Amino acid sequence: MSIIVNKSSISESFKTNPIPTTQILPLDLRNLLSLPDSHTWPTSPVQPPPPSATIPVVDLGRPPHAVASAVRKASDEWGVFQVTNHGIPATLLREAEFQARRLFALPAEEKLAVVRSPDGIDGYGLARISRFFAKQMWYEGFTIMGSPVRHARQLWPNDYANFCNVMEEYQAQMKALSEKLLGLMFKSLGLAQDDIKWLHSKTNHHPPQAVLQLNSYPACPDPAHAMGLAPHTDSSLITLLHQSSNATGLQISGDGGNLWIPVNPIPGALTVNVGDLMHIATNGRFKTALHRAVVNMTRHRVSMAYFYGTPQEVKISPPMKLVDVDHPLLYQPVTWKEYLDAKGKYFNRALEFIKCEALFIADRCRQL
Repeated sequence: MSIIVNKSSISESFKTNPIPTTQILPLDLRNLLSLPDSHTWPTSPVQPPPPSATIPVVDLGRPPHAVASAVRKASDEWGVFQVTNHGIPATLLREAEFQARRLFALPAEEKLAVVRSPDGIDGYGLARISRFFAKQMWYEGFTIMGSPVRHARQLWPNDYANFCNVMEEYQAQMKALSEKLLGLMFKSLGLAQDDIKWLHSKTNHHPPQAVLQLNSYPACPDPAHAMGLAPHTDSSLITLLHQSSNATGLQISGDGGNLWIPVNPIPGALTVNVGDLMHIATNGRFKTALHRAVVNMTRHRVSMAYFYGTPQEVKISPPMKLVDVDHPLLYQPVTWKEYLDAKGKYFNRALEFIKCEALFIADRCRQL
């Protein structure tokens, strides 16, 4: 258990932007026979996606030029894609999901013993985005940054090692895959290593940061009026998601929330979401994916999201190779903490907050 948790952009931002205790504790959803008013969302007509609207699948086992081309097209047009032949052992994916289900199957009172603090990052609780919505989500989560040994010892005093070993190995594998995918994504835009020196830990005092989020969506008595995870974008560079194959839940917005396209899980595949930081780093070339999670009446769905971000204190901005007459500079340089602070205040409008001043003024003038 060698992963050490140091001061990070995420933990520092959460300390300065605590959330109310009332927005941390989930209800015991498994024992609710009907949907309470607190979890009943207003319904609105949603246009069914056309049959041709399918999320791209990229086979990482193809020749490098074909992979780079497919990754660029998917990132540019969708902001999300699934990857196969990614090299993560299927046995590890199954074992990680088993351990996540093992955690969420614990009695409510045991899970509440490891609830995260209002200004903390790791532990059990609701999604942090809950505070931006009037209704609660049909959701419970467990956040891990580094080793989960402190909380695992509380949950399983005599049997915590296997959970910790699996989660640490899972993070190590996801880190390696994240770095591979980022290399492909930046290379597909014609960028060399010198253009993205900030990404490489050898040229910085701090390595890139990451966090693992375990998500649980229990079977819901009225899924048509419930929400698993409300629409949002990720603040990361990229997010790698393993979703259980027993139920579809992840959906991507195809039209600002009027059209939702399911990301049907492919056994063994992983879903890659382009995050806000990648959108910034590519000067808007790659689309940050607005997504949500829905629930169902009969199955307990579990997913595992690995958020990969920038090194601490490193400001990112688009390389000048991605700036020209047709693509003016969109965003001011920003650290992950600065962006998380903006996200904590403006939520899905955070990208507007860090727009370059000239662009912001131009946009405001067009609105007047």
